[in-house]
Amino acid sequence: MKIPSLAEIKKELSHLNDQELKDLIIDLSKFSRENKAYLFFKLFERDNPQIFVEMVQDELDFEFSKHNTSNFHTAKKSAQTIRRKLNKNLKLTKDVSAQIELIAFFCKKMRANGYLTFCHPVIENLYRIQVGKIETLVKKLHEDLQYDYVSVLEDLKF
Repeated sequence: MKIPSLAEIKKELSHLNDQELKDLIIDLSKFSRENKAYLFFKLFERDNPQIFVEMVQDELDFEFSKHNTSNFHTAKKSAQTIRRKLNKNLKLTKDVSAQIELIAFFCKKMRANGYLTFCHPVIENLYRIQVGKIETLVKKLHEDLQYDYVSVLEDLKF
């Protein structure tokens, strides 16, 4: 089966009435948790733009408290698992400052929970890549906003 292009899908969606669009969106949200989360944040983000960041931080905080860091192998696996969850949530927002806050939160939690004490190359590379993402995202911001995040970035570098 050939998947149609986005332009073809847009064209077909323009022919649907409001009720058919609502039904289609509801059906789409039933397919995966990510679709439902994306829909939720797009609907309620207008009223409280910080709700997304707070909910993802709570989820990541729970994941950090749940995982075992008794040795470098389990610490590495748990850090990779939590990073995957972070990346899934980062796809749900296009707000650069929210993405920076979430990645910085992840890095701070890695430090606070002792992931970097193992001096394991995989864990250190994972951390450095996240700090690099923050650097890249900060460059996309306006100069005034860049200044606010430079101190956060300096705290994360080691």
